[in-house]
Amino acid sequence: MATTKELNVEDKLRAIYDLQIIDTRIDEIRNVRGELPLEVEDLEDEVTGLSTRLDKLKSDLVTIEEQIKTKKNNIDDHQAAIKKYTAQQKEVRNNREFNSLTKEVEFQELEIQLAEKQIKELKASIDHKRK
Repeated sequence: MATTKELNVEDKLRAIYDLQIIDTRIDEIRNVRGELPLEVEDLEDEVTGLSTRLDKLKSDLVTIEEQIKTKKNNIDDHQAAIKKYTAQQKEVRNNREFNSLTKEVEFQELEIQLAEKQIKELKASIDHKRK
């Protein structure tokens, strides 16, 4: 009879151990289930932040492209001014007028170079933002 009681106690201990394992698993599932809404909220916030950043980058690209167009228009204006000044140089009456027009032509050429440099920088900025 003593052996049957020991088996009963052993069976009871094993049953209690199994219940404890099941209870631990249930607690783990509840913890995971409880953290899921927070993780989902964090992911939604991250998606919102990334979409806001994307919109800002797109608007920056549009602004930069407008600046490039403006610079190109300025280059055309400067080239027209150079043509005008060189035509005026042919009709000058004294040396001072010729020097003044020469300086204006040089200034317009420098403005063109500056605009071209700024266009290159803006294009590099566009490439950087697209990456």
